[in-house]
Amino acid sequence: MGFFPDLPITTERLTLRPFTRGDVDAVLDYRGREDVALYLFDAPLSREECALAVQQRILQTSWSEEGDKIVLAAVLSESDTLIGELSLIWRSEDARQGEIGWIFHPDHHGRGYATEAAGALFDLGFQGADLHRIFARCDARNGSSWRLMERLGMRREAHFREHALFKGGWDEEFVYAVLRREWRNGG
Repeated sequence: MGFFPDLPITTERLTLRPFTRGDVDAVLDYRGREDVALYLFDAPLSREECALAVQQRILQTSWSEEGDKIVLAAVLSESDTLIGELSLIWRSEDARQGEIGWIFHPDHHGRGYATEAAGALFDLGFQGADLHRIFARCDARNGSSWRLMERLGMRREAHFREHALFKGGWDEEFVYAVLRREWRNGG
């Protein structure tokens, strides 16, 4: 089962669209920051690393097999300003599972953009891709991320304590999920 969504996706204030080569500097503006990289597997990215990441993301707009990602730029519709990115990863065809993730520029936190964008990606996953369950993971210290998961109606399913080494220390991770039938009474 492949999935080839109709893009871009528009919400009240955002456009979720494929990345373009012209997005490198906007991505560097947030992915080059230490405070953004704190809970990511990557260190802050250089301009060259951002250019490579954007080049990879340009092609990540559909699913053909498990592990494929749809990665979209979150852009303010009013100003055409790229403020972050979201991903939806196909984790299991048989169990119809997906994993969602997001990274937003700190200058745009606290305005509901991540909630709006993630909601649109849930709709894409549940209605468009016919997923049964979508989950997300975050570092237990990343309160902004797990509070977003809770605002979205996701439930905490796991708290993995000291389960992996991460950037020189033991990592604690939360796993949240929502089922299709739970998402906005969608099922």
